[in-house]
Amino acid sequence: MLSLYYDPIYTEGLDPSVRFPRERYRLLAERLQHHPDLHIKRPRAASREEILRAHQADYVDNFLAGKLSAESMRRIGLRPWTPAIVERTRRITGGSLQALEDALRTRGIAGNMAGGTHHAYYDCGSGYCIFNDLAICALTALLQPTIRRVLILDLDVHQGDGTAAILAGHPDLFTCSIHCASNFPFRKQQSDLDVHLADDTDDRTYLSCLDRTLEKIRPQDFDLILYQAGVDPLADDALGKLALTREGLNRRNQRVLAYNRQHDIPIVIFMGGGYAQPIEASVDAFQDLFTTAAALSI
Repeated sequence: MLSLYYDPIYTEGLDPSVRFPRERYRLLAERLQHHPDLHIKRPRAASREEILRAHQADYVDNFLAGKLSAESMRRIGLRPWTPAIVERTRRITGGSLQALEDALRTRGIAGNMAGGTHHAYYDCGSGYCIFNDLAICALTALLQPTIRRVLILDLDVHQGDGTAAILAGHPDLFTCSIHCASNFPFRKQQSDLDVHLADDTDDRTYLSCLDRTLEKIRPQDFDLILYQAGVDPLADDALGKLALTREGLNRRNQRVLAYNRQHDIPIVIFMGGGYAQPIEASVDAFQDLFTTAAALSI
């Protein structure tokens, strides 16, 4: 059974007028709540000490105290901010950490119905991302004696720039980002491996590129995979420039998640981006992601 973390604050912690598809979390939870192979759990709030594993103390403390500058909030987005955004952010991070704990304990797959906040940097947020839960989980995982090498596989349509910057040069953490070359962020960072795709890349080209990339980085040689599974490579996505179909995305997920069964590697799923208009196309793809993971977890 797949453990999956969700709290209504994922939606309710954002103002209804925000320029962000906040309803995708609620809509997805409604679809998945009665799935027989999913155990949806309420996440705890991440502690300050856990967040500090990947972030500067001044930045963390100013955010938690509601004292970020207007410029810092503008760079993040999600405006207008509500007082609940602090608890929302801590619970999203906590959900990712608990999914990590579940995946490591069972040597299986676990996920967070949010997260994948890969644009957050060490000392600032960016692009709808406040704390970088991928980096926090990667550094947390290395505290376990059984985890020597971690792969952060980022398949969102946007480069995982914050993750690359925070974890740059770490000998035991490997960042791989496959993304649209012309899309945000326009100033890319250096991952351990970056694969830049042309606009309108289709299923066949994408999956062939993914296969070659997986052969190159050999995920089977890692002790843990952190999978940023954004569905914004969809052709229907308003903020993506690729042209994948729903079926193409599902085949992408199957390729990655199969490493759990084939090589006994724990995998944590982070939901990542999805901005289709209407949002139902993104929700369809996220539903496929988690039901595929649940089928592999039986």
